[in-house]
Amino acid sequence: MIGVITITTLVQQNNGSTEDSRRGQIIDAAIDTIAELGYVGTTLAQIAARGGVSAPLISHYFHDKNGLMEAVFRKLVQRVARGVVVRQGRAQTPRAQIQAVIDANLAPEEFDSRTGIAWLAFWGQVIHIPQFRRIQVVYQSRILSNLRHALRPLVPAHEVPETAAMIAAMIDGVWLRATLSDWSETNSDSARLMVSHQVDMTLAAAQGKMQILQRATGQVQKNFINGGFVNAVGGETFETRNPATGVVLSIVEIAGAPEIEQAVAAARAGQRIWARMTGAQRGRVLNEAARLLRAKNGELAMLETLDTGKPIQETSVVDVASGADCLEYFAGIASGLAGEQVDLGPAAFGYTRREPLGIVAGIGAWNYPLQIACWKAAPALACGNAMIFKPAEMTPLTALRLAEIFKEAGLPDGVFNVVQGFAATGRMLTQHPGIHKISLTGEVGTGRAVMADAAASLKHVTLELGGKSPLLVFEDADLDNAVSGALLANFYSAGEVCSNGTRVFVHEQVRAEFLRRLKLRTEAMRVGDPLDPATQVGALISPAHMNKVLSYIEAGKAEGAALVTGGARAMAGALAQGCFVEPTIFADCHDEMKIVREEIFGPVMCVLSFRDEDEVVARANATRFGLSAGVFTQDLTRAHRVIANLEAGTCWINHFNVTPIELPFGGVKQSGLGRENGKAAIEHYTQIKSVYVALEKIDAPY
Repeated sequence: MIGVITITTLVQQNNGSTEDSRRGQIIDAAIDTIAELGYVGTTLAQIAARGGVSAPLISHYFHDKNGLMEAVFRKLVQRVARGVVVRQGRAQTPRAQIQAVIDANLAPEEFDSRTGIAWLAFWGQVIHIPQFRRIQVVYQSRILSNLRHALRPLVPAHEVPETAAMIAAMIDGVWLRATLSDWSETNSDSARLMVSHQVDMTLAAAQGKMQILQRATGQVQKNFINGGFVNAVGGETFETRNPATGVVLSIVEIAGAPEIEQAVAAARAGQRIWARMTGAQRGRVLNEAARLLRAKNGELAMLETLDTGKPIQETSVVDVASGADCLEYFAGIASGLAGEQVDLGPAAFGYTRREPLGIVAGIGAWNYPLQIACWKAAPALACGNAMIFKPAEMTPLTALRLAEIFKEAGLPDGVFNVVQGFAATGRMLTQHPGIHKISLTGEVGTGRAVMADAAASLKHVTLELGGKSPLLVFEDADLDNAVSGALLANFYSAGEVCSNGTRVFVHEQVRAEFLRRLKLRTEAMRVGDPLDPATQVGALISPAHMNKVLSYIEAGKAEGAALVTGGARAMAGALAQGCFVEPTIFADCHDEMKIVREEIFGPVMCVLSFRDEDEVVARANATRFGLSAGVFTQDLTRAHRVIANLEAGTCWINHFNVTPIELPFGGVKQSGLGRENGKAAIEHYTQIKSVYVALEKIDAPY
């Protein structure tokens, strides 16, 4: 064969460089053939003819068509990889390293029509041919690895994988769209510019988050008083740690007596200014604060997750959003606050004024730090009060960011102050004669202590305390829906919710099926890194609290409850460094068991069975608590009847643990006093002044 290289000719030449050249010649011929005929239409004979070689020679080098196509694919991938290496060798910054990946993948040679069609052909065969799939995995892994390495100094650690995947997807998407449009929509230059612009916007947002996080966690956190951060005179501090890792997040200064006096003085001065503003003016400030909360949702949710151990999938959609909703709701109410006019006949009339109390102290809990701060601040500020807020010592960070947001929104200095510390700091607030109301979220014992302190000066008190709430599942309930409710009522926020329905009463007719479905769905829940968006169950707040929860689990086992699932600390991999407990379900529970009577405040569900309505209502009410209750049934007449007989302040029918701001929230019995949210909250942050106006002269008997 004249002009065709055969195997015999090749052996005679016996030259390595010539072999490499011939391989390259065949690969180039394959690319040209694919570009003209497509992958399916391409044969070894056509490639041989185009490359000026014999078909047996191609088989000698590559065995078959797939072997040759694998070599072609490798050549394309290696060309991009070499381009990345060369460009990254010149890169001086992490951002330049990212640009190297973008420029290599969207280089002019990758926008060549011949190359583009070859790439498309291979992507189309990846799912069918295993060796192509292996090359694709290596190629994409290399891109992601390069991007992740460059991103580490630029974005928060938990966002690195997601951001790298997003940039890789943008590169692929821009290239694919250009290829499918036959390069009529964009070229290499505009494609690189487009992706680079999007990357810059993403990095700018991430840098803002990192700066906030570094400021919030990387330095000593001070008390926020009179519109700014102040140094604590005593110099005492405490640590706040990430419960998922045990790592110290920040050092926090403790407010002593001088700081409390400073906060009270600032609140007194600020409140006079704030109370003189109209309700509409106050509402505008609160609305702006709500807007800023939503704008900063990402960084605030991240900070809340770091401080509490709660999953980012919760904090990013509930904690910040609920706080913003509350501010917005009471912003709308502020302008409508008014008394009433009373007709007293022709000689007089009367009216009432709804006036602020003055200075309110809010004492928060560690399970919903930002949400609780907003739930207390919003009605207090809407009514014209000033607030001094003390966060729980285990979650002190987001309240400081809220204070900054209020200032940015236009709140006068001194109207919202944050003081940090332990019980001693809280008692300085509850005992201070200049403070007119205490609003506490905490446990029953703390509530009693607050009431005792408040009694000395007859302070107003709102207490949102603990619970051991019942959830009733009747035989006609939609079982899948009831299981959903039970999961929300026990495992959301790793069970650290005061209103949780941890006593799940299930009718004996459906008990077995309920437990089967419950076990299946519980074991599918993902316990993991709270910063991973896929994580559903995060860490408990501290080692001490984790050990308390584990001790209750052991008590349940010892008392004879049947362990359905869970029942231990989660220790896989990095979880061993944090405070993780498996979602735990006990069945065959009895009312007298410790795990049924006492609040555990962790991911532990007790399932009990019942036979009739009167029995289950009596057993549900047989507790000192009365925060919440839930009923699952398709008989709404029964639902309303049972709810009316349950001794609980917040109830749900065919749902659990949803808390819209428009509805009052609070408990009865030892679960608290007063209400948060809804119009009812206004009653707890205002006082009524009655005014008699005479229209005639006094008819004095003297």
